Amino acid sequence: MENGLKAVNKPNIMIKNTYRCFVMGAKVRALPEAADYLFALLLPMQHIDPLLHLYKQNSKLPIRIISPAFGHLSTEIMNKYGLTHRKTHYFFLFMLEGSTRHGVDLRQFDVNENELLFILPHQIHQLPSTKHGTDYFKLGFDENCLSLLPKQYPFLINPFNNQKIQFAPQAAARLKSIFNILQELLKEMGTNPDLILAHLNSLLAEINVAYFSSHKSPVDDKLSKYISFKLFVENNLSDQPTVIDIAEKLAINTNSLYNIVKHYSGQSPKEFITNRLVLEAKRRLYYAENSSVKELAYELGFNDPEYFSRLFKKVTGKTITTFVQDLSGN
Repeated sequence: MENGLKAVNKPNIMIKNTYRCFVMGAKVRALPEAADYLFALLLPMQHIDPLLHLYKQNSKLPIRIISPAFGHLSTEIMNKYGLTHRKTHYFFLFMLEGSTRHGVDLRQFDVNENELLFILPHQIHQLPSTKHGTDYFKLGFDENCLSLLPKQYPFLINPFNNQKIQFAPQAAARLKSIFNILQELLKEMGTNPDLILAHLNSLLAEINVAYFSSHKSPVDDKLSKYISFKLFVENNLSDQPTVIDIAEKLAINTNSLYNIVKHYSGQSPKEFITNRLVLEAKRRLYYAENSSVKELAYELGFNDPEYFSRLFKKVTGKTITTFVQDLSGN
């Protein structure tokens, strides 16, 4: 690969020595401090095994729990993954006392007492460098764990694009109790997985109820269709399905699909798909996953890279080069 963001195998040449980076085929000057930032950002792109599988806390389940006094890995290990990375698993942060700030897909979230932040696989997660709060639980598990549970939880599709949930005191107390039990179970690698899964199921049930508490019931037919729409878009994003194709898959007409998606997202189905494609492009640009605009366009299902570039600018107000320059601090 030439002149691209993925040239991280020689970071000392590309960044440390010359303070230059090649952004989407265009050479961009970088100040020393910006180069250090880019170096830190690009380094995690080297092949690293998923943390959850290397340091799981049960011999049969890929799952980890962390609290102020339990489960922390060494600084040396954590430095391999960096403060900013793409999640390979589900991540939950429940704040019991204090506050912290985490980034998810270039958005910042303040998480305070009795609030929970959840992050889904493939989202970009930016950890705080200092402020972690005084008491909390962090939980990570992957699709394998989820597939072993007796039911599905619609909040994990995040239909309302709401990454943070606030709990009433009684619900927060129940959640804390379940986290405590999970922590006790995960202190022993040989704990029967059925016990862990039973309490994980209870935890997700509590979170699911809280997520939908201010909205219609998740069994509502319209909401169910919207969740199916969002899931279909996620699973077929690079194929860029048409609104007609999606309506046929969901067994509804296009007018009904338009009304449902507009009601829950505030966007038309076409706008929703376009914005989701641009978000994925921003994620990959932020995480330096592509070497050229052309490559990125093709990977996202665009046959015309120039059209993709125009669309990106229309949605974000910036050219791709300007977007990447802003990330580097130039």
